[in-house]
Amino acid sequence: MSDLGVWLSQQSRSEREYFLKYQPRDFVETSGEFDRYYRWVTDFGFIEAKLELLGVQALIEDYDLARNSDVLLAQEQRQTLKLIQGAIRKSAHVLDEDKTQLVEHLWGRLWDFEAPDIQGLLEQGRQSKDSLWLRPLKANLERANEGALRTLVGHTQSVYAVAIAPDGKTAISASSDKTLKIWDTETGTEVRTLTGHTSGVYAVA
Repeated sequence: MSDLGVWLSQQSRSEREYFLKYQPRDFVETSGEFDRYYRWVTDFGFIEAKLELLGVQALIEDYDLARNSDVLLAQEQRQTLKLIQGAIRKSAHVLDEDKTQLVEHLWGRLWDFEAPDIQGLLEQGRQSKDSLWLRPLKANLERANEGALRTLVGHTQSVYAVAIAPDGKTAISASSDKTLKIWDTETGTEVRTLTGHTSGVYAVA
């Protein structure tokens, strides 16, 4: 476990919850401690603890803070945060179901990136494993920020059509499971399921 992960585990439950919920935002919006913000969100111990307590979407949103133009980070640091966020977002559908897959998914999506802070994060993740595990010798999953941004899970049969709202924030999918589903594209959550068709739905606009 990283030094930060150890430190978080030593705090009282209420203090740990506060730090995991609010500390990254406090660093950025209150104290302007951008270097500390960067160290926290590139630390495996923090990432693992926040995922465990608050889930994948809350973790993804911590990286959105770096988009603020007032956040003074080097271009390389911004790119590192974008890659970590992209890897977590691409694996969100898996991590929602099984948080113990964090190391494997970060490794599989980020191993090819040579940035020192990326490699440091992966090494912290490797050291966190307390049992034997199968570690690929090269990246074996679709790389962060390439291809699909996110996987939406919910239909029980094939999806035949998808429409995106003009604002890009909503998607509607049509499936042979006789339903349409409305999705929040920013969080990957299912907003609503529309039922009533008596057979598969093959088009949507």
